[in-house]
Amino acid sequence: MRVCQRMTRFFVIFNPAARGEKSQRLRQILESKASANVTLAPTQSAGEAKSLAARAVTEGYDAIIAAGGDGTINEVINGIGTSGVALGIVPLGTVNVFALELGIPRSLDAAWDVLRGGTVRTIDLAHAQSNGGGRFFAQLAGVGFDARAVRTASWELKKKIGPLSYIWAGVQALREPHALVEVSVNGTGATARGVAVLIGNGRFYGGRLRLFPQARLDDGLLDVCVFENAGCFDLLRYGQAILRAGHTRLRDVRYFQASGFECNAPDAPFELDGEDAGDAPVRFSLKPRGLRVIVPNGGQHHAQ
Repeated sequence: MRVCQRMTRFFVIFNPAARGEKSQRLRQILESKASANVTLAPTQSAGEAKSLAARAVTEGYDAIIAAGGDGTINEVINGIGTSGVALGIVPLGTVNVFALELGIPRSLDAAWDVLRGGTVRTIDLAHAQSNGGGRFFAQLAGVGFDARAVRTASWELKKKIGPLSYIWAGVQALREPHALVEVSVNGTGATARGVAVLIGNGRFYGGRLRLFPQARLDDGLLDVCVFENAGCFDLLRYGQAILRAGHTRLRDVRYFQASGFECNAPDAPFELDGEDAGDAPVRFSLKPRGLRVIVPNGGQHHAQ
């Protein structure tokens, strides 16, 4: 741990085209903070945040700030990689699960105060390898039903109705055939099979749903929750159990932890941090304590 006041050079990545009152407020705050030690880097196209972050790493910035939602954070993390440069977050977007996990306030001014006066925590850096390529993720991933819903939820719909877009997409996904995903831990054979495999580096999924109750960001393990069924009744039953923190006790739900595993299924998509990332097979692993992130003082433990 170290206090962020020692950091002097910030590289702030944000989307200047983001709409809404909060987005405009963010831009005002960023423009007021710009100085010789705070560089603003607006993105011009999807995927550019990754290349901007990679450039900032080579230029020796103390911290790279992702001002946006979980998708922006994911891109920035992939630009930072295992360089050791600290990640800072100013939350904006639909859900902001990773910011919630870290206890970073939703208030833009308060989030900026964390960047200047918080501490640096070192956490695990999760990774997905598929079809010859790899990508890091911060908080969560999914294979099967969950990822199909993410693929169905368009950017335009998410902007219009926010988190409800995933519920709508989930209903649409119910109409499609569900591939059976096989989970194999370290090549030892099938550990579990289900139509939805959800993977957590932290506890939260989709907001404040504590889908992974045993997860810690720095324990060297990923948490895996496998749901065997995906009918309308099953989803209602699972949802009620999750709200009561009883889903891990259901007979058709498997919950376990592993440092690495593979998911295989024909025609099954997967998502990383709420963004469509491709199709299985996909192998998940992590680099223990591979990412440094700025958190509130006292925020080295889970957010409450």
